[in-house]
Amino acid sequence: MTAPDFEDLLRALTPQVLGTLVRRYGRFEGCEDAVQEAVLAATVQWPSEGMPDNPHGWLVTVAARRLIDQLRRDRARRERESATAAEVVPPEVPDTDDTLVLLFLCCHPTLTAASRTALTLRAVGGLTTAEIARAFLVPEATMAARISRAKQRIRAAGSSFALPDGAEREERLRVVLHVLYLIFNEGYTATSGPELHRPDLAREAIRLTRTVHAQLPGDDEVTGLLALMLLTHARREARTTPAGDLVPLDEQDRKAWDRALIDEGVGLAEAALAGPTLGPYQLQAAIAATHADAATAEETNWPQVHALYLILERIAPNPMITLNRAIALAETDGPAAGLALLSALDGDGRMAGHHRLLSVRAHLLEKAGDPAGAHEHYRRAAKATASLAERRYLEARAARTGPRSG
Repeated sequence: MTAPDFEDLLRALTPQVLGTLVRRYGRFEGCEDAVQEAVLAATVQWPSEGMPDNPHGWLVTVAARRLIDQLRRDRARRERESATAAEVVPPEVPDTDDTLVLLFLCCHPTLTAASRTALTLRAVGGLTTAEIARAFLVPEATMAARISRAKQRIRAAGSSFALPDGAEREERLRVVLHVLYLIFNEGYTATSGPELHRPDLAREAIRLTRTVHAQLPGDDEVTGLLALMLLTHARREARTTPAGDLVPLDEQDRKAWDRALIDEGVGLAEAALAGPTLGPYQLQAAIAATHADAATAEETNWPQVHALYLILERIAPNPMITLNRAIALAETDGPAAGLALLSALDGDGRMAGHHRLLSVRAHLLEKAGDPAGAHEHYRRAAKATASLAERRYLEARAARTGPRSG
């Protein structure tokens, strides 16, 4: 087994093993530490001694022993020698996958969005605290404190390790999907730092979403989110030049798109749309599939894209959706129509000074034949973004539309 395959196996097994221990012991924080120690032991022993016949069972046994040792030490310190024998017997290894239950726990409603994301990547994704800190460009100590607080909040809330029922289950599932969506988006277009994307985060989001889809194949929004991720990730190689500079969608070499991912994503998008209801991820997947279906940028079915954004805007109002609809409207009715729609966002406090609003307005002003206005907005957008790759792109656009010397 190659090193990447070995890492993928451990990453896939980590939430399953953690779920087994939490279900048995109900000590999320202690179980999570024990599983990480077991995974570390596997990375040391398996390459030299060979992989066990039952890797999952091996990890559960080792993690349970580490947890038991810690429980015994805790009891000794607290002078609780009368603990029940059930707490110190390694559990039977069940033939179940508790990854979905674990995701629900990590996305507990008492946690902030940032805490949910960090805890999901740590407990379910199997990333180390240092890896998560690097991905979000914060000090490791800051991320460690964030994860620790999240565990304490879950413990204080007294949450049981089980899937909620009825409406609560549906609501929590939407939170889980939103967290996975945020992880993917940060991986696909990093909000800050020198690189445009962080493929490790995007791949991890896809892996976790595949896990949810495997357990909930009949949920059309889960299917839609997976389709959206695959169709978007399929364009990754074409989004930057060899030097790391951003290439916009209409200038990308579509032969560099991953056709296998596109074919899978289109199939999932079609399956998601066949359901009785429409959700935001299904519609976004349909939009991505429409772009993927065009052999060239000029062949894009912009009326269909605009119609899908219009429906999406009605069922899930959001300024970013309106922003994207303005781009599609400009393609169907001209840049003046797109600019008129953008003006509706000027009073939205969430978009005040946002680089995306500035850059889209610059793009439409350029298409409308106003290079001076485009130059000013490109320049302001470049200053407003924390992504160095986006900043270089916007600065280049500003230079292209700026006054000519001489």
